[in-house]
Amino acid sequence: MTHQIAVIPGDGIGQEVTPAAVDVLNALDVEFEFVEGEAGDAVKEETGEALPQETRDLAAESDATLFGAAGETAADVILPLREVVGSFANVRPAVSYPGLDAVQPDTDLVFVRENTEGVYSGIESEIADGVTTLTRVITEEASRDIAEFGFDYAEENGYDDVTIAHKANVMRTTDGEFLDAAEAVAEERGADYDTALMDALAMHLIMHPEDYGVIICPNLAGDVLSDLAAGLVGGLGLLPSANVGPDNALFEPVHGSAPDIAGEGVANPSAMILSAAMLLDHLGYDDEGDRVRDAVEAVLDEGPRTPDLGGDASTEDVTQAVLDRL
Repeated sequence: MTHQIAVIPGDGIGQEVTPAAVDVLNALDVEFEFVEGEAGDAVKEETGEALPQETRDLAAESDATLFGAAGETAADVILPLREVVGSFANVRPAVSYPGLDAVQPDTDLVFVRENTEGVYSGIESEIADGVTTLTRVITEEASRDIAEFGFDYAEENGYDDVTIAHKANVMRTTDGEFLDAAEAVAEERGADYDTALMDALAMHLIMHPEDYGVIICPNLAGDVLSDLAAGLVGGLGLLPSANVGPDNALFEPVHGSAPDIAGEGVANPSAMILSAAMLLDHLGYDDEGDRVRDAVEAVLDEGPRTPDLGGDASTEDVTQAVLDRL
């Protein structure tokens, strides 16, 4: 069976790390057809659209999408792309690897982030000169959906600890809705779980990340906390992510376009390659996904490493090392 994969490199280092992931996928005994689409700053300058309709259609009709990064147009690219593939769950693993000088070497946790609501819904307005508002939408349905997904993910991937993050002590109505819905799902399933205020959770993650497994979060909290966790394990160059919908999915590194190093050939491709491993899992190729993760882990342990991890290797050097281990 041949799987059509939409490949959208985007801006900055997305142009450098996305081909690395494609090379790794091509090295496996899986049939892919890669179709490239345009998105981001450059295409907006040319066409006036950061995410052309052709790219939207490509992502919608493909079996999955690999996305690199977007620059100034990020909000005009990634949020609509997630909507196009129908993703309601954003999965962000944060794992510390042997051989790296991680702040917390015992980190192995996953953020399951609600992807459709909250303050990222984009409902903003200026109601008077110098006065702006933002509407935060939280529904029982979406909150239950992400909770079901999070508990399923924990069960399927061997995580015993599930934590529901919230700020219902202050945002009593909206986060109260999220918390009530998630707790109801847990009670119906007879599942063990904890709850945590997201600000206190940030502190505990820094001190004791080993206490956590799967963390179910509203949209903004999941974004912020997962970036914090990146600092625990070695940086954004190590965090992959999956945006999962009922019938489609989008895979991207957590890092951005990194214009400060774009074009220098030194971007860390690990997060992009690990995102490709998550794509393999999504398509049912768990063994191949594990092979890719094992290869990346070996390279992170033994080298070569890019400058963000204290080395002097290029993107191409690291990619080739992963390919050699495959």
